[in-house]
Amino acid sequence: MTFITRTVWILSLVSLCTDMASEMLYPIMPIYLKSIGFSIVLIGILEGVAEATAGLSKGYFGKRSDLTGKRVPFVQFGYALSAISKPMMGLFIFPVWIFVARTIDRFGKGIRTGARDAILSDEASPSTKGKVFGFHRSMDTLGAVAGPAFALLYLYYYPEDYKTLFFIAFVPGLIAIGCTILLKDKNVIKTDRKPAPSFFSFLKYWKESPANYRSLLIGLLAFALFNSSDVFLLLKAKETGLNDSAIIGVYIFYNLVYVLFAFPLGILADKMGFRRMFIFGIIIFGLVYLGMSFNENIYGLFIIFFLYGVYAAATEGISKAWISNISDRQDTATAIGTYASFQSICSLIASSLAGLIWYQFGSNALFLMVGGAMVIIVAYFSRLPEESLTV
Repeated sequence: MTFITRTVWILSLVSLCTDMASEMLYPIMPIYLKSIGFSIVLIGILEGVAEATAGLSKGYFGKRSDLTGKRVPFVQFGYALSAISKPMMGLFIFPVWIFVARTIDRFGKGIRTGARDAILSDEASPSTKGKVFGFHRSMDTLGAVAGPAFALLYLYYYPEDYKTLFFIAFVPGLIAIGCTILLKDKNVIKTDRKPAPSFFSFLKYWKESPANYRSLLIGLLAFALFNSSDVFLLLKAKETGLNDSAIIGVYIFYNLVYVLFAFPLGILADKMGFRRMFIFGIIIFGLVYLGMSFNENIYGLFIIFFLYGVYAAATEGISKAWISNISDRQDTATAIGTYASFQSICSLIASSLAGLIWYQFGSNALFLMVGGAMVIIVAYFSRLPEESLTV
């Protein structure tokens, strides 16, 4: 595995530790929020606003990274913000402060993502990007296995002691910060352009970008409009009859599947093409949502979450590798950041509407609608001309 360089290893370990901290809390987040008075609609809005904050900042800071010719400072500061947000969630219980803490966490993600993915892209060749991004996603998600596993063990001995977990999650966050010190900027293309004058200046990239980039983004964003927060899958699992420990267990299982499949599917994507792999992932996603609307037993949930792990492995790292392959190297962070910005606006809409649809018509209506909509998304990607898929 010579294509997995020292820098890729460091970034992967940083992501592992950070995801361990975040995912230690993620499966209990909706349960904790409901315990302090959040409604299902407010949970949906919280997740949507948090993701929108992350996305908009991804575009801006991705642009700043490209313009300044620096990557590492954005990575270091972004991971630091996410780390300090964890104990804040345990300290504050009022809705406004919960929104602030959650937003800081996502803001840190927004600062680091474009620069980090640009580093990963620079460490790979066009023929190995699926492997590199797949390996990074696999390591990242390994933290999503370890985090919930620890949470499950802790809650077994200390039931419903959610607040303490927010402070414990600070520890792997600190380790991640320490690992970022080992990173150094290298081989970054510097430009003479002035820094972006406004927060939304990255939006100009849409007009400046290649036509194949815009064609790809239209499809990715259409999908994002139906891809609400995973919180709704966990709440549906609870509605099916799972207790808190079982919910965390099924979430660990989903992430373990993701870990096992992300790297091999990345290798396969380099051979068969990103479009085919992404379409495969969207089909699986549609089956998951349709399955959730009909499933009524615990065993079915494990099959569904197995498929959900395969879907994630086939799409999340692949989409970034795909974007980096059709954008100029000096604009990689901007290209990925711009996509993430638009995606998060779509996620805000998707999560907010998902909460409202669930509230008004029930969970089955939500999952049936999303599952059915995937037919349209698959049709769009299938009709993309071959010449729009490569550099």
